[in-house]
Amino acid sequence: MLSDRIDELFSDQLAGWELAGINYRNLSMVRTKRLSFGGFEVLVQFNPARITSSSAKVDDSSVKQRPCFLCADNRPKEQKGIPFGDDLIILVNPFPIFRRHLTIPSCSHSDQKISDSFGKMLLLAQAMPSFTVFYNGPQSGASAPDHLHFQAGNIGFMPVEMDFTGGKHARLVSSVPGLEIWKWEGYLRGIITLRGNDGEKLAGVFGKLFESLSHRQPERPEPMMNILSGYSSDEWTIHIFPRKQHRPRQFFSSGDDRLLISPAAVDLGGVLITPREEDYEKITGEDVIDIFSQVCFNDNEIEALVSEII
Repeated sequence: MLSDRIDELFSDQLAGWELAGINYRNLSMVRTKRLSFGGFEVLVQFNPARITSSSAKVDDSSVKQRPCFLCADNRPKEQKGIPFGDDLIILVNPFPIFRRHLTIPSCSHSDQKISDSFGKMLLLAQAMPSFTVFYNGPQSGASAPDHLHFQAGNIGFMPVEMDFTGGKHARLVSSVPGLEIWKWEGYLRGIITLRGNDGEKLAGVFGKLFESLSHRQPERPEPMMNILSGYSSDEWTIHIFPRKQHRPRQFFSSGDDRLLISPAAVDLGGVLITPREEDYEKITGEDVIDIFSQVCFNDNEIEALVSEII
């Protein structure tokens, strides 16, 4: 089974790859604090190993000047993988956020685009039910916008997963056999959630959502978004975070309000990663509200988007 092979991969890599072994052991020293917001929490994690990803230069010029670290010829010689499907390989991420953190790149060098790869994400989630599979768009937190890839982490780590189950902030707005559409309210981040066991219907609604977002952001390589996908009880749950901005103004500030935070799927899932201790110490609930308001759709914008797709 794939789960057994992934277990073996982690055992092998953490024992035989010094960098990975050290960084996974250091997860025990990662510090976490909780910020409360009217019935839900956002976790803030101090994780210095994530500095490279959080501060990555992803403009076209910078990307073209560096070798692609997801291509097989450029990956560390110690890094092993498990082939998946026709064109993906499952790798241990050596700079973890999760206790089990995977990177799953395409074997071919092609741009980070979800429009033709949504089905691959569904298959991955179905094959790895103990993981949440996630996608960061090329201008939404992906540190390799030039190479198609997904990531995955052990389920239950991000608060959004339990908050959806709790049902306080997500409201069902459409239901047909095999497909439900939910929208979130009062959660600081606008989210649309798809749930169901019919992969074709899920892909169809996602296609409509993608098209609506594309009309709003025609100048971008693809509309800005992050996606979390899980599979349990024979159905998928897919959380989609449409976005308006890549990084908040605090990321670029040279003043006292500087926060080196570059939100991606995990951050929007409720675990904000701070690679600098000073940011971890000073970030407040007001900062989180401000950052989410800059990068995410608000409730009214989500309402308009949902109206277009149902």
